Amino acid sequence: MNKTRIEWCDSTWNPVTGCLHDCEYCYARRIANRFGEHREEAGVVELHFKRDNPYPFDFYPTFHKYRLDEPAKKTKGQNIFVCSMADLFGNWVPDEWIKEIFEACEKAPQHNYLFLTKNPIRYEILHQDNKLIKSNNMWYGFSIINNSTFQCWIDSQHNTFISVEPILEDLNQQMIKFITSVNWIIIGAETGNRKDKVIPKKEWIDNIVEHCKKSGIPVFMKDSLISIMGKENMLREFPKELKGEN
Repeated sequence: MNKTRIEWCDSTWNPVTGCLHDCEYCYARRIANRFGEHREEAGVVELHFKRDNPYPFDFYPTFHKYRLDEPAKKTKGQNIFVCSMADLFGNWVPDEWIKEIFEACEKAPQHNYLFLTKNPIRYEILHQDNKLIKSNNMWYGFSIINNSTFQCWIDSQHNTFISVEPILEDLNQQMIKFITSVNWIIIGAETGNRKDKVIPKKEWIDNIVEHCKKSGIPVFMKDSLISIMGKENMLREFPKELKGEN
């Protein structure tokens, strides 16, 4: 596990790296391709032993099985972003990978585990097959960037959250109604080499915040919004479970 600059978690844990979504704004792909070994196309790979290079197959999906015991080595509870350098719930990821990662989470219940995907329909499939763990320390999130985002999933039996990042347009009332059904909202703008490609308007953020307040949903604004919102208007709210309040 690694300390991180991602503001809404304490650390990241990447038992899987790599993704096939090919999002043009993906920071993880840029990092992996920059520092990877640039081997030939590998498909889906399992690694049982640590290598000097953490991205031996660049951004091709890779299961680093030797990392499964990392959460258990940390006795102090943390909010852990699982697979910040991957999409664990992409269609190309075998069920067995997810099962083994869930088992590792259950062996270290002192932590909160936050998952984030662009393919939330996989949550529903796993849920229907009784493979999606229901626990207060398991948080299932998915990404929304505009009103065209069509893959969404909410289930009252599980903790769910939405990352509206990068926010690329003002969300309409239909989407607002949908996202205010989850337990937590994170909002951020584009960063990296696409910074300022789409500059969110303050009223886009205010629109989300207004409806979240009415629904009692905590909102977390990432640093990328400071220049838009102003420091005095930045919200850094967490669900009580993620702040360790029981």
